[in-house]
Amino acid sequence: MATLGIHHLGLAVSDLEATTDFFVDCLGWSLVREVPEYPAKFVSNGEAFFTLWQTMSDNSPFDRKHQVGLHHVAIKVESEQDLENVFENVSNHPGVTVEFVPEQLRQGPAKHFMVYEPSGIRMEFIWVP
Repeated sequence: MATLGIHHLGLAVSDLEATTDFFVDCLGWSLVREVPEYPAKFVSNGEAFFTLWQTMSDNSPFDRKHQVGLHHVAIKVESEQDLENVFENVSNHPGVTVEFVPEQLRQGPAKHFMVYEPSGIRMEFIWVP
């Protein structure tokens, strides 16, 4: 196969500024580029690259049982302590809703947690030793 993996992920968001702040201020990603007339912002942590587009209306969040689309985005972390640190930052960020706190994935040893970022996109953070 000639495919290698994901180059970038594009997310349509209801609040471009709040979602950008979530990635940049809360997660420590960098704002790489902006296209105000689009409007879109591009963020990266040096490994992953996300394009954020402003939607025209405030649609309801994705419902995996009734809609086709992105179920969630999973972002890996380097250590169990990093998972706990990211959870502390994320869970205290304005507009974030915690679905569940860090817990073992199945029987472990991997751990993860799920949140909804300010525009309502479901995000998982995961540590796999």
